[in-house]
Amino acid sequence: MSYIPGQPVTAVVVSALAQAPPRLGLTPPRRAGNGHPKQQRVEIHKLRQGENLILGFSIGGGIDQDPSQNPFSEDKTDKGIYVTRVSEGGPAEIAGLQIGDKIMQVNGWDMTMVTHDQARKRLTKRSEEVVRLLVTRQSLQKAVQQSMLS
Repeated sequence: MSYIPGQPVTAVVVSALAQAPPRLGLTPPRRAGNGHPKQQRVEIHKLRQGENLILGFSIGGGIDQDPSQNPFSEDKTDKGIYVTRVSEGGPAEIAGLQIGDKIMQVNGWDMTMVTHDQARKRLTKRSEEVVRLLVTRQSLQKAVQQSMLS
């Protein structure tokens, strides 16, 4: 299988889905042997407000953005798409999405090498009332350790 940035990723590990709490659509993060977070799934059901479908979160980043301005990039070179705001009580918060989550996939589409606008368009497609995200999340323990070192 060849990998093409911006194209759907068809090889997905499904075993983690069985552990997801059905109400939240969230799989608890699991750690790789090197301490880095593994990926987890978040399923967001868009909220309909009039003619709009609301996700309840904002994003930052993209290959066309300055990664040194990204507060979630550890080495200030990461051009990934990150969650920068989650609306209280909104669909994203209910689903378990958190500020700082890095979005790896949206409904099977790779998001690691996309512009900010491409990511926004992929997330806000009118034809999709459910958004299935594959995210990575920095561990709370690692964040505490970093704050103590600074």
